Amino acid sequence: MIRTIFAAVAAVSLSGVAALAEPAVVMAPGGAGGGYDAMARLPFEAMAKEGIFTDGATFANKGGAGGTIGLTEFVNANKGNDNAVMSMGVIMVGGILLNNSPVTLDDVTPLVRLTNDTGVLAVAPDSAIQSVDDLIAAMKADLGAVSISGGSAGGVDHIVMALIAKEIGLDPAKINYIPYDSGAESVTAVGGGAVVLAVSGVSEFKAMAEAGRIKIIAVTSEGRIDGIDAPSLKEAGLNVVVGNWRGIVGAPDMSDAGKAMWLDRFAKMHDSQAWKDILAAQGWEDAYLAGDDFTAFLGEEKERTAAVLKEVGLIQ
Repeated sequence: MIRTIFAAVAAVSLSGVAALAEPAVVMAPGGAGGGYDAMARLPFEAMAKEGIFTDGATFANKGGAGGTIGLTEFVNANKGNDNAVMSMGVIMVGGILLNNSPVTLDDVTPLVRLTNDTGVLAVAPDSAIQSVDDLIAAMKADLGAVSISGGSAGGVDHIVMALIAKEIGLDPAKINYIPYDSGAESVTAVGGGAVVLAVSGVSEFKAMAEAGRIKIIAVTSEGRIDGIDAPSLKEAGLNVVVGNWRGIVGAPDMSDAGKAMWLDRFAKMHDSQAWKDILAAQGWEDAYLAGDDFTAFLGEEKERTAAVLKEVGLIQ
């Protein structure tokens, strides 16, 4: 799906670099309404509101395979394009490994990590599972009967459930995990009884829980989260703490001037009230990390995620 949400109105100069007087090209490597979609669109809403970048943007959604389908399209279509960026995150790191993708994050230009989204485990309001203890008992009784919806296979949602299985002495490779393109689809699945359990981020599930469509039984942070009446997995006795960070990368072979231009824009956006309001509204944690620091973090995440996926039997 491609759509333009605001028109080009002006060109600006950032750090002496002339901004391109045309809409940015933005890839969201996930379905509409999901985390990657929000991470692609909302920074541009904040920048437009604050007058940081007002030339508009066109957005494309291309979900599947842990974000690697969108990544591949982005890389192939935008080499050297200083005006092209893509949302991404830890799910893509795992998706690349799980799908043995020939296109990787080495092919793009890291720009910024922006947020961390605490994970939540949810069930239908009338589910027989109403607590973490209930979930553990159900998994031990019949692991295959506990169908689980979440993001792409090998992503953070999958990893959470694999770690839970391992923690309670079950084979992580045998969990009944069903990947969906977006958190919105996952909510529909669990709320409608198509699956027993759904895993996603606070930002995607909190409003649905408040509306009574689902019941959150646990969060994946170290401790409890304000506004959610559920324990952390660790508080419930499982040593599982996992975060879902997201950020933005630029096109392959982006020029140094182009990279500096976007880093300047995101730095100003990060300090803006409009972005602070978005963080609060979405329930996102501020996890800002830019430029070389983000590049170094990505290298560490590749190693950490590979080790986890190997440990739980998802990759060799």
